[in-house]
Amino acid sequence: MMTSEDIKRLHKGSADLEERIEQLEKQKELLKAACKKAATRIKDLEDHQKTLIKDIDRLSEYNQNLELIARGSKK
Repeated sequence: MMTSEDIKRLHKGSADLEERIEQLEKQKELLKAACKKAATRIKDLEDHQKTLIKDIDRLSEYNQNLELIARGSKK
């Protein structure tokens, strides 16, 4: 037979579980938002990296051309 103390403990336990579920749902939403923000930042950084690689390639070619011109004028 259940006593009133047992019933109080069961009621408190379910309230604790409901509170924990709410906390976890809030945490899940915060993590989803953080992941979305991080994904956007990663995409931006990848785009910036591609731009930098193109700039490096362009400047390297420009430097090589200048070196060829400089060698040609020394002769």
